[in-house]
Amino acid sequence: MNLLITGITTQSSIAYAIAEEAMNQGHEVILTNPPGRAFSICERIAKRLPKEPVAVLPMDVTDPAQIATTAKAIGEHWDHVDGLLHAIAFAPESALGGNFLNTEWEDVSKAIHISGYSLAALTVGMRDLLANAPEGAGVVSLTFDASVAWPVYDWMGSAKAVLENSARYLARDLGPDGIRVNTISAGPIKSLAGGSIPGFAQIADSWSGHAPLGWDTKDTTVVAGPALFLMSPAARAVTGTVMHVDGGYHAMGAPLAPTPGPVSA
Repeated sequence: MNLLITGITTQSSIAYAIAEEAMNQGHEVILTNPPGRAFSICERIAKRLPKEPVAVLPMDVTDPAQIATTAKAIGEHWDHVDGLLHAIAFAPESALGGNFLNTEWEDVSKAIHISGYSLAALTVGMRDLLANAPEGAGVVSLTFDASVAWPVYDWMGSAKAVLENSARYLARDLGPDGIRVNTISAGPIKSLAGGSIPGFAQIADSWSGHAPLGWDTKDTTVVAGPALFLMSPAARAVTGTVMHVDGGYHAMGAPLAPTPGPVSA
């Protein structure tokens, strides 16, 4: 598959784990990150991948012209894209950490633009390349269960609600082009993104006690397989859904009780 992967910030990021597994499976990969320091970091981190990416391209998803330029640059390498990973999120500090009631619209709008609306902007900008995929294309975005309110997550939670709902409407409107759009709600990962949220450990450190399969907050690789599945033709009838990759946390109504011991005769 030809895979476009956005948002590699560190080797501990979910996007890195997906790119690494994609290469291990023999897929071709193009990476993007915003211009500036983030792009320089992505170029450096890309050298740690199993092989050299087809290209590493600068792209700010809040700028339609840059999306168009990136699509054109990708077209110089490939005539189609089979899978697109949207791993893009940002919120100003004032929009996180328990400050929900006091955040100004300017900061809220930035969080929603980058973390929510950008999925539609990017997918539509890559529409022609995705529609050319011989067996249909899969767009996958990363979310954090926006159906509930979380401690400290605040306006990022609202931005993720925009993201998840946008994925459903994109699935509706792009299905006739053979483009599938899904999201993955992963459990908390102690990466650069997670660590930048004030009080994030409050969520992450209690997760494994609520997840029947347990949860390792440092293991990003558990998300790679599901993401690649959703981008592949194996998921040809799956679209508009949120796949939970969280150790089963989402299905539990309360923290797990201790496992009872064996009953004596």
